Amino acid sequence: MKKAVFSLLFASLLIGITGCGTSGSGSTAPQTPAAPSPAPAEGTQEQSLLDKVKAEGKLVIGTEGTYAPFTFHDQSGKLTGYDIEVVTEVAKRIGVEPVFQETPWDAIFAGLDSKRFDVVANQVGIRPDRQEKYDFSNPYTVSTAVLVTHKDNTTVKDFADIKGLKAAQTLTSNLTDIARNNGAEIVGVEGFNQAIDLLVSKRVDVTINDGLSLLDFLKQKPDTPIKIIAKDPNVAKNGFLFRKGSTDLVDAFNKALDEMSNDGTLKQISEKWFNEDVSK
Repeated sequence: MKKAVFSLLFASLLIGITGCGTSGSGSTAPQTPAAPSPAPAEGTQEQSLLDKVKAEGKLVIGTEGTYAPFTFHDQSGKLTGYDIEVVTEVAKRIGVEPVFQETPWDAIFAGLDSKRFDVVANQVGIRPDRQEKYDFSNPYTVSTAVLVTHKDNTTVKDFADIKGLKAAQTLTSNLTDIARNNGAEIVGVEGFNQAIDLLVSKRVDVTINDGLSLLDFLKQKPDTPIKIIAKDPNVAKNGFLFRKGSTDLVDAFNKALDEMSNDGTLKQISEKWFNEDVSK
């Protein structure tokens, strides 16, 4: 009888001890603390974008290739334009080869975000909402937005008259903001040429676009039945666009642009395309 009682007490004690050692996972084995992650070596840091670009020997540039006279293909099929020449000269002064990746305007920001390219060269307007997310170079072009209609138009006289009218615009452009703020119905397009085509065929009523682009287009195709109605009073400054934190590469761009301004190269490229200095 005593042996039975003793065995029962011993078994109860053993269960109690085992229960106190049980973790929430049901394991009874003691947990070995995880080894701490090794600290990064003192003095090491992540490679900057400028260092990466120099190491690879190339600068990957996002651009439309359909936005004359800034970025387009000439009759031989060669990619050319004001922006192409400026950024090519910048790349030369940094000491790397320019490599162009063509993409529609409305996909160009996503392409930069996903690191398809290092910089965008496409007359990107410098504005506060973009500066919150991206880095910009110093301005290399100053331009004015213009309101354009078909030549048959007799009702639209100013920006205030486009309320309720169809405006052909790329969806993420600062030019589209002007149309939207004036009450226009936005008809999305991939770029300048498509906007003009819709306007010529009267499938839209207006487009708001860059004044320099319109002047160049009308110089090349004077018989196109469109006309400039009004100019926006605000001057737009355009810069090269980078992912946030690309400080070293932005500084290298600004240094090259300052050199090009001081030695007359930027003025020379401007006058080649516009017969005037559009860089300031």
